[in-house]
Amino acid sequence: MQRKFGIDIDGTVTCPTTFIPYLNKSFGLNLTLDDIKEYDLVPAVKVTEQELAQWFTEHEATIYASAPLAPNAQQVLNEWKQTHELIYISARHKHLLDVTQSWFTSNDVHFHHIDLVGSHDKIETAKKHGIDVFFEDKHDNACDISEECHIPVILFDTPYNRLPVPQNVIRVYDWIEAKQWVDHWFNQQQQ
Repeated sequence: MQRKFGIDIDGTVTCPTTFIPYLNKSFGLNLTLDDIKEYDLVPAVKVTEQELAQWFTEHEATIYASAPLAPNAQQVLNEWKQTHELIYISARHKHLLDVTQSWFTSNDVHFHHIDLVGSHDKIETAKKHGIDVFFEDKHDNACDISEECHIPVILFDTPYNRLPVPQNVIRVYDWIEAKQWVDHWFNQQQQ
């Protein structure tokens, strides 16, 4: 049976370190991923929210266009493309759709649909698409989606999302582990 996968893009399909070189260069920092202890980058970068928002607006298209893939994401996602519907649900804004689709094409990552919702609230979009499993890196998104949609959410571990999670949020460390969990879950569902 074909399942619908809801998949976040940034920090999930793309490497969670994507923004760090750009932040370091622009703000004269020497950050590593381990320095990012929360999803909000303001404390790590030590600028105001407005300054970071302006910087982000100026650089987001460039950063998204050249974002590196998370290890094994392409392999796993392209393996799933024949058996599952891959629906990418991202907080990116709609004006970035061309950049986003070009990135998927140039990185040879399959997609059935890309929905840029322009905010971190992905619950209604997940419900609209009838998502069966969601893949995310933002802790509160993972918890909220799991609880509101009553579906498992795979949370890709990073230093910025290590708070406790509810039972239906499954922490994994890479795409291979995510695939193993999904395969096991499907086998249990079919028994």
